[in-house]
Amino acid sequence: MTLNSNIKNLTDLELIERYKELGDNSIVGVLFKRYTHLVFGVCMKYLKDEDEAQDAVMQIFEKLLTDLKKHSIANFKAWLYMVSKNNCLMQLRAAKNLLEKQKEFKKDASFFMETIHDEHLISGNNKEKTLTKLEDCIGKLNEKQRISVDLFFIKEKCYQEVVDETGFTMNDVKSFIQNGKRNLKICMEGAN
Repeated sequence: MTLNSNIKNLTDLELIERYKELGDNSIVGVLFKRYTHLVFGVCMKYLKDEDEAQDAVMQIFEKLLTDLKKHSIANFKAWLYMVSKNNCLMQLRAAKNLLEKQKEFKKDASFFMETIHDEHLISGNNKEKTLTKLEDCIGKLNEKQRISVDLFFIKEKCYQEVVDETGFTMNDVKSFIQNGKRNLKICMEGAN
């Protein structure tokens, strides 16, 4: 018996059972062909961007490779709809949270940027003194905080660029920046 002999004629649930038994990704490929249009439609409804929707479709079907083995599914089409909807909502929530956090941190970055760049508040000698203090305080941060703060505030990279350059996770980068910022502020205020 060849795997592809009548695989396209199997029901969704039969395909899922066959996939659980054999672990052959081409079986999920049959489900992908059947439901790509449905998943794409759901993703377009929520994400409202064709490229993002196409990326989400691929992520959802990649996720199915592991999820189908874990879950007992009675109605695949309804289950897939909910998985697709939840994936899009999580993506939108993550994007919203990231945007809010970036705005918050960019706003807070003004403390450092003013310290570094504000010619009107810091005259010649004081400016050098302040920059020296700031440099000294940055040097006192632990390595991960120092790298993250430098990339985010000084080199003005976004979170994703810091993640890409350092290999840290997104949560770690956010934590290193937040803790580094707090430690810098404490150090700068203590150095006055």
